[in-house]
Amino acid sequence: MLTFGITIVRHGETEWNKKGLLQGQAIDSSLSEIGMQQAEAAGKYLKDVKFTNVFVSDMARARQTCEAIVKHNSSCSGLEIVTDPSLKERSFGSAEGGLVVDMKNMATAAGQSWLDFTPPGGETIEQMKTRIKEFLEHLFQRMVADHCRPGQRETGMPEGALAGKPDDGTRDVPAHALVVSHGALIRVAMRYLVDELKCPLPQGLDMSHVIALCPNTGICRFIFTVTKRDAGITLSAIRCVFINRCEHI
Repeated sequence: MLTFGITIVRHGETEWNKKGLLQGQAIDSSLSEIGMQQAEAAGKYLKDVKFTNVFVSDMARARQTCEAIVKHNSSCSGLEIVTDPSLKERSFGSAEGGLVVDMKNMATAAGQSWLDFTPPGGETIEQMKTRIKEFLEHLFQRMVADHCRPGQRETGMPEGALAGKPDDGTRDVPAHALVVSHGALIRVAMRYLVDELKCPLPQGLDMSHVIALCPNTGICRFIFTVTKRDAGITLSAIRCVFINRCEHI
């Protein structure tokens, strides 16, 4: 059995974000000046948090953000940064390059919630959930391979109230992964963890926080316990520490 943390960070602002435009997968934009400042601020905020693994989307805005965070963190020195395409942003199909408000209007015209609406040629929510599930399976395998040893003392799910510190929830876990990704993917991931993996929410959080768009360089953290069996790795427990923390910006 292995208990470990996952800290998920959205990339910093791009000029497209600033203008309210959808980037999706087709537009591989870089961080704006403000976005670089946000990434640096996130790095300084997380500088004393110990990470044992790093995963990042293959898109430029996420990679730049990840590089800024890793640069400030001494525990990341020498760590492999795993670039994973399954962490890339949602494909918005024909809506990419257009205004976010235009996609919302398309959803309204179709009689759907814009959170669940799929533009023509875009990626469905179910397709995104499949990507998220596949990433988590890969991450679980990697964390067990890297950190689970025969005879290792089992570490239970950490409890206790938040202290409002950057390392909340991770001080007593033996492994901790940094994951840098994108707004739409993080929002669907939050819904997947809560709705389908039945992750309980801490006091003060409700579904409005789960479906809210993570701000640029916003931070979410979860603690997982997985068990390695002959049939594979299974999820034994999950805890949400916080969602969309952004006090560093």
